[in-house]
Amino acid sequence: MAQVQYYGTGRRKSSVARVRLVPGSGKIIVNDVDAQEYFPHETLRLVINQPLESTETIGNYDVLANVNGGGYTGQAGAIRLGVARALLEADPDYRPTLKRAGFLTRDPRAKERKKYGLKGARRAPQFSKR
Repeated sequence: MAQVQYYGTGRRKSSVARVRLVPGSGKIIVNDVDAQEYFPHETLRLVINQPLESTETIGNYDVLANVNGGGYTGQAGAIRLGVARALLEADPDYRPTLKRAGFLTRDPRAKERKKYGLKGARRAPQFSKR
């Protein structure tokens, strides 16, 4: 018989995470590497755990995530959204808890494009009278 799996996709900035929740002991594997090794900062590992902590399922599921694009912060945010969506698939009763904490909202902030005639997105060339 096939093992039960729950899927969730998360995006943040230019990062995309495909997350699988599998009943287990609470291991977190990111791109076939343990999260302790993959993410250099403890705060990023805490971000990934937030949906599990708020629903009190911290030791019930193994998190298997494939993530690409962006940097560490964007990838951690993408995994967090993916974990929250997968938890929702596992048990719809978690919705009020996750929604109240803001874990089901996709963060729309992204880098603004550079415009022509400017040196950056908004930075104008230096002004000189002469």
